[in-house]
Order: sequence, then C-alpha cells, then structure tokens
Amino acid sequence: MNIYKITLIAMLASLAVAGRIALSHVPNVQPVTAIIILTGFWMGPAAGLIMAFLTTIVSNTLLGMGYWTIWQVFAWSIIGLLAGVIGKYKPSFPVWGLSIYGFLSGIFFGLVISLTMRSIGQPFWGYYLAGLPYDLNHAISNIIFILFLSPVLGTLFKRYKKRNGLTEQTPYVGTTNYRS
Repeated sequence: MNIYKITLIAMLASLAVAGRIALSHVPNVQPVTAIIILTGFWMGPAAGLIMAFLTTIVSNTLLGMGYWTIWQVFAWSIIGLLAGVIGKYKPSFPVWGLSIYGFLSGIFFGLVISLTMRSIGQPFWGYYLAGLPYDLNHAISNIIFILFLSPVLGTLFKRYKKRNGLTEQTPYVGTTNYRS
C-alpha cells in the first residue's frame, strides 16, 4: 500500500460518505455500494475492504451508529472483496456485468441486514418482505450509480494514475481494458 493508493481510497471514501449523506432522505438510494464495487474492482480486494470499513464508520458517525454498523461493514466488505476478485481475475469485465453485480449486491446487503434483525428477535420473513421494496431501491440505484460513476471515476482514476507516475507494475486492476 503506497501513499498514492491510500489517498485515492480516502478520496473515494469521501465521495461515498458525501453521497450517502446527501441522499440520506431518499430510502436506500445511495452511491456507497457502487463506489465500493468500483474501488474493489479497480484497486483490488484489500482496497474494497478498506473502503467498506472507512465509509461505514465515517458515514455512520454522522448518520447514526448502532449494532447494524457491524453488519453493514460485514456486508459491504464481502461486496468489496468479491468485486476485487472479479477485477483481479477478469480485468476486462464489462460495465453491464458490474451493474448486474451491483444489483445482486443490493439484494445481498438487504438480506444481511434482515438476518441481523432476526438475531435481535425480529421475525425474519416479516422484516425481510417488508424491506424488499427498499432493497430493490438499493439494487436499482446501484445499477444507475455504476453506469453513471464508472466512466467518470475511470477517467479520474487514469488521470490520477498518470499524474502521480504510477507504473503498470502498481497493483491497480482493471484500468487498461475497462472502458473498451
């Protein structure tokens, strides 16, 4: 982990936190999952994990911390790790494929949160089914955010990489063939 990678993760985490706070009034529409997916895909599984932890802790400090924070970190970490694995082994994975992964990630995130509510005594099926429309909001917004943010962040990432003199040996995944 070099200083350039750390600053890029910090900037992306800031973007995710700002987006989550700005859209907090819209139920389950937030760019956090999409940014974690894109970070994991471009920068590897460890970066996806760090993004999940950093974004959740900082945004929940501002929006409200509770027992759910642990499970949000868990769900977003799994999502970021898997995106990193996709980027590592399939660096030319298409944007529409990441969008499908984003949709499934939104459903997975809702399932994890519903399971945690079960652990504190809530009936799982009632809670899960009542939350399904919100999970679909999350899943659909992930598609939109990935389609919108991937070209913008991809361009910024390539400029950042070039400006800071990062070589091809630097372990950033998926930047060369991602937009082709």
